Amino acid sequence: MELRQLRYFISVIEHGSMGKAALELGVVTSALSQQIARLESELSTRLLQRTSSGVVPTDAGLAFWRQAQLALRHIDDAALAAREARLSGHVSVGLAPSTTGVLGLPFMRAMRERYPDIRLRMVESLSGYLASMLGARTIDLAILFQEAPTQRWSVMPLLDERLFLIGARDLAGMPTQREVRLSKLGDLPLILPSGSHGLRALLTSAFKRAKYEPHLAAEADGLAILMDAVRGGLGATIQPGAALARSENAMLASSRIADTDAVRANLLVSVSDDELSPAALAARVVLADVARTLVKEGRWPGAKLR
Repeated sequence: MELRQLRYFISVIEHGSMGKAALELGVVTSALSQQIARLESELSTRLLQRTSSGVVPTDAGLAFWRQAQLALRHIDDAALAAREARLSGHVSVGLAPSTTGVLGLPFMRAMRERYPDIRLRMVESLSGYLASMLGARTIDLAILFQEAPTQRWSVMPLLDERLFLIGARDLAGMPTQREVRLSKLGDLPLILPSGSHGLRALLTSAFKRAKYEPHLAAEADGLAILMDAVRGGLGATIQPGAALARSENAMLASSRIADTDAVRANLLVSVSDDELSPAALAARVVLADVARTLVKEGRWPGAKLR
């Protein structure tokens, strides 16, 4: 198997066409087709399915494409590191919106300071989407809130976050004490993520154990619009303390949820160690160090290190 065959195969998948891939690669279509055929012969499996409109990967081709992308990334990173004689390359890191508010900027600054030659790509998305991206190898590591036992990932328990009731100070029914139990929220209107969100699943279980039926005023899956609604006085929300880290939320009132199960685990998850590039391994260490520092310095509200 040759590196050029991997590059040819990836180009064909990206373009969905032998002709378009050949044009970009600067080779004739017949030569490209011949190299793909040799690759399939060596692997003893069909990687591409020819259709009237082009080519699409088979299941085997899709699996091979993901690993081929990873292999070429590592090779490119290794070549760059050898040329520059210091740690370089690129790494993709995923954070949920609430986590980004407290961890994103300090992590980016730490990476810039420690590894200026590593190109960092930050991805902000819901935890479930980040898990899918890890599975597809489109990001290298992420902070997630639950494990996926079927995945061959490296998982490091990092910290636990207490949840907070957050709302405008003049919102009717908003508690004034530092801690409050779910069962004492009464008819306080709540703005929560929808049922597909991991935090909502955690809250639903906590509500059930507290024998509390929430007064749901609205649902919002984007943290920005959710917090806009809370600042606008449309209702309160329940979020981890990291949601309070952004300056625009400083005027909001908050009470820690006293129920013992109102806790969200934070896991530092990456593809398996043998798949991580040197740049990704370095970023994982920095991400864990920065998170621990923020907790120890009291800059991550409600967080406790594992």
